[in-house]
Amino acid sequence: MPKVKLTIVESRCRDGLYKVGDEFIVDNTCPPICHELWHDIYPNVYVLLNGGQLDCGDERVKYFSHRCGDQGRVLIKGEVIEE
Repeated sequence: MPKVKLTIVESRCRDGLYKVGDEFIVDNTCPPICHELWHDIYPNVYVLLNGGQLDCGDERVKYFSHRCGDQGRVLIKGEVIEE
């Protein structure tokens, strides 16, 4: 079963929750990230955990990047990893 690695690429989190380089591995439980960010990225994580691919221009890929809804203070990258 694939897993998704989430990596914090940029962080200006107003609550100081994340540092650049923080990583979280998602398999079948929610990672310890704020509910607002999780709510935003969960649909992409779900697709990747279930073997799907996401649109990226003209390509289909197994990764995404997303800025949080709080003025884009956090940039997170998600990618499939096989273990």
